[in-house]
Amino acid sequence: MRKIISTKAAPSAIGPYSQGNIFGNLIFTSGQVPLDPETGVIIGTSVEEQTEQVLKNIKAILEEAGSSMNKVLKTTVFMKNMKDFTAMNAVYAKYFIEGSYPSRSAVEVSRLPKDVLVEIETIAYL
Repeated sequence: MRKIISTKAAPSAIGPYSQGNIFGNLIFTSGQVPLDPETGVIIGTSVEEQTEQVLKNIKAILEEAGSSMNKVLKTTVFMKNMKDFTAMNAVYAKYFIEGSYPSRSAVEVSRLPKDVLVEIETIAYL
């Protein structure tokens, strides 16, 4: 059975999608961009600042669902510029346990919503 996840601790959807969906024992988060959950304003101008906010938003959705960053199985990282990969990676690594990092894909895209620098989606278990 499917369950929709919604929390005020992460930005509201800016389109026709849910923050997260639970199906069975998996949670799928929609791609998160670096928006402040309260104001909807983009947080940060650097990829480091933006990655930090994106991961805070993901953490909030996962926790609302009864999961955590430690239970993330797979991430997909969308970046405006792959030259920012090392900087993004340094922040990203702080949110996961070394030795049990999730699987990941990272791709450069020509444009992201609101012209942000990074967007990340996850699949985690409950």
